[in-house]
Amino acid sequence: MNEHVLPAAVRLDEPETLGPVEPFDRACSHRLYPGCASKPSGWRCARGSRRQIRKGSRSRANLSSRPAPLHATPRPYYKVPASVPSPPEPPAKETPMTIRHDLAALWEAHCRYEFEIRDADATMATMVAAPYVNHVPTMTGGVGHDELKRFYKYHFIGGNPPDTALVPVSRTIGTDQLVDEMLFSFTHTSEVDWMLPGVKPTGRKVEIPLVAIVRFVDGKVAHEHIYWDQASVLVQVGLLDPKGLPVAGVETARKVADEKRPSNELMPRWASSAGKPL
Repeated sequence: MNEHVLPAAVRLDEPETLGPVEPFDRACSHRLYPGCASKPSGWRCARGSRRQIRKGSRSRANLSSRPAPLHATPRPYYKVPASVPSPPEPPAKETPMTIRHDLAALWEAHCRYEFEIRDADATMATMVAAPYVNHVPTMTGGVGHDELKRFYKYHFIGGNPPDTALVPVSRTIGTDQLVDEMLFSFTHTSEVDWMLPGVKPTGRKVEIPLVAIVRFVDGKVAHEHIYWDQASVLVQVGLLDPKGLPVAGVETARKVADEKRPSNELMPRWASSAGKPL
């Protein structure tokens, strides 16, 4: 269904049952909030659209100039470490956007306790009573309070090398879930149990794209699914020879940071399509 067309089943003569509904055509950039008064000067609809909306409303529904909610839309980050607070935002209003600010603040506090303050108790305090974390490529983390706290205290927070850094790339926020795309880097000067379990320090630099999918319940972190390319990590610490394999090392992170870098370099047959009809 075209999101800019009023659904046939919606009745403007029953405003108490509607909630926000979409305008009739693309000339109107705001949703309708029946029962909410606003002055004509606040409308951003073309006159023809306003007449059409009024004509279809037997209850003379009022139009609000409030912007439509933007659930789960990407929100780009400044490229600074995640431990640095985001640029200040205007005070949150009583709108559907309020939840976005709350989730971002909760997640950033959680990351600060993990990577900057390095406090397992404070980290656990940002989570629900029975959380779980799964670092998918290595299946490390924990289920439930005790197992996860043990993991954080002895195998994660205290084990990350001193130069560990997160550089935000993008963020998507829904009503109860957040997705962060980041560049994660460190020098392998200590055992990193959660990413390189059983691998002795190599002294090599590692930089990879990393994605965190985080769910919240009642204002606290409920679970985290963390993804990255383990082959890229193994190439960078010297445990995997990329020759003849469709894998890459630090190039994966550099391609995320600069989309203009060459594509398809791992495809031997890429050159064979050059000059063919499109």
